[in-house]
Amino acid sequence: MILKNGQVFTALGRFLTADVELEGDRIKQVAPAGTLHGAEEIDAAGKYVTPGFVDIHIHGAAGADFCDSVDGSQEYVKTMQKYLGSQGVTSFMGTTMAFSEEILNDIFAAVKPLFNQEAEGAVLRGVNMEGPFFNKAKKGAQAEKYIIDPDWEMFQRLWQTSGGNIRLVDVAPELPGAVEFIRKASELCTVSIAHTSATYEEAKAAYANGASHTTHLFNAMPAFTHRAPGVVGAAADDAAHVEMISDGIHLHPAVVRAVFALFGAERVCLISDSMRACGMPNGEYSLGGQKVFMNDGLATLEDGTIAGSATCLAECFRRAVKFGVPLESALRAATINPAQAVGLFDELGSVTAGKRADVLVLNKDLQPEHIFIGGKEL
Repeated sequence: MILKNGQVFTALGRFLTADVELEGDRIKQVAPAGTLHGAEEIDAAGKYVTPGFVDIHIHGAAGADFCDSVDGSQEYVKTMQKYLGSQGVTSFMGTTMAFSEEILNDIFAAVKPLFNQEAEGAVLRGVNMEGPFFNKAKKGAQAEKYIIDPDWEMFQRLWQTSGGNIRLVDVAPELPGAVEFIRKASELCTVSIAHTSATYEEAKAAYANGASHTTHLFNAMPAFTHRAPGVVGAAADDAAHVEMISDGIHLHPAVVRAVFALFGAERVCLISDSMRACGMPNGEYSLGGQKVFMNDGLATLEDGTIAGSATCLAECFRRAVKFGVPLESALRAATINPAQAVGLFDELGSVTAGKRADVLVLNKDLQPEHIFIGGKEL
């Protein structure tokens, strides 16, 4: 398949008019515009040829939740894969909630055969273990009864059950034993600061000991103020990447723009943090065993606490652009950066010869007209 004359988004985060050849499940080559020819061609002139979106923080969509797999079924993940693929999300990290070790173990055992396997849609690339090592004061929509201090032995057991597929683990760095946990866990996967009351100094210590990531910046953490910069200030100093939910609900559009200005386009990861109501009508749903009510994109617990989002990463990307983020910056934050943050950039996240053929053709409204996952068009 030849994608001709498109505005191709390169690994450098810039557009270049070029032709792209897909062969098998790989990107065979990127060549000057008008130089490649084949039996199958798509004229992408005036359109964007981009990597597939990479969502490293998503709980559910289309009525399904990653953690539904606790009963041993894989149908829930497959439902998510099909929906995400239809939106242009080609890779994702199944994200857990604060649960007991027994429940998490059951989830990881159920989904283990699906990691990195081709699917009818997005490919499940691993686990984002969000919880249970949190500060109860910043639990957000996490169930307090499951929240515990960091437990290295528990994490090691779950790591083994997952087949080494936990790619990201969250921790509140002010908790007892957190710094030692971070030091050890960072040898196995990306460690993120999350659901925390940490001071600037406590967060700095976490980054100094191996944490490199920050979960849904501003949400479930202390405010960023001029005398107490907290986690946000420490992340600005030291974090390799920060996540941001640009649905227009979790953060004001001005804050979305400010994060890109403060951190730079190369450090921001757009995420959906979506739950099962994503892609579904208004109504009652659940997250982590708790009731959630979704109305016009706003998902809340019964007490009004925001409970994840109901917006797909593809739409979060479009909204970031609508909020005034430059197209190249927003696209990088939905593709290159998240792939880098969890160690997947050698395989995906950019339109580069030799990488997986996870490629989108977007129209001027940034809607996908063609979606290729592993070289196969949906």
